[in-house]
Amino acid sequence: MGSVIMHNVVSVDGFIADKNDGVGPLHDWYFSGDTQLTETGAGAGDGDGDGDGGYDHSEGGGGFKLSRVSAEYVQPVWDSIGVIVMGRHQFDLVNGWEGRPPAGDHVVVVSHRPKPEGWHPGAPYHFVDGVKAAVEKAQELAGDRVVAVSAGEAGGQILAAGLVDEVAMDVVPVVFGSGKRFFGSFDGQQLLEDPHVVIQGNRVLHLRFKVRR
Repeated sequence: MGSVIMHNVVSVDGFIADKNDGVGPLHDWYFSGDTQLTETGAGAGDGDGDGDGGYDHSEGGGGFKLSRVSAEYVQPVWDSIGVIVMGRHQFDLVNGWEGRPPAGDHVVVVSHRPKPEGWHPGAPYHFVDGVKAAVEKAQELAGDRVVAVSAGEAGGQILAAGLVDEVAMDVVPVVFGSGKRFFGSFDGQQLLEDPHVVIQGNRVLHLRFKVRR
């Protein structure tokens, strides 16, 4: 069974977006380099499935271009992902990337509500009520590959349930002051091991911590 890794880009004061869900400069490093990142999600960019061509996750048409150092870290991480777990709020914000995940073969959405009626019926998306059931479904689908959990409210609940193996942060040198927290409303205490990945990129610091049991 693959690892469950909670991940997001984050400000130095622990926010993944401002109060209006704006990310400001958090994602600038995705476009400031000269090394192309290859998306690995099911049907990414190939025109198969129920859409008209690949979904532009970069939102600018040019794809993701990272510094060489960041690309050498991020590409194998994306390649290792089997399933993404996201909360319903994020799903609604991006409309589920129009049924095309940027990495992995499936997406599990933690939601009390079902999939929107008529929404991309062939997309590999699964709507599951409850974080434990969502992680179980994701692990079943991922097999030996990684389950990537998006940070935020759902991610914080999954951490609180003791289901996260690692925490991965791409820390950007900006202070938001307020906004949406990396760990959502989680207010417990969870020890992490010393970081086993520390990589300095261009305007980003890649960190990974194993969760201490």
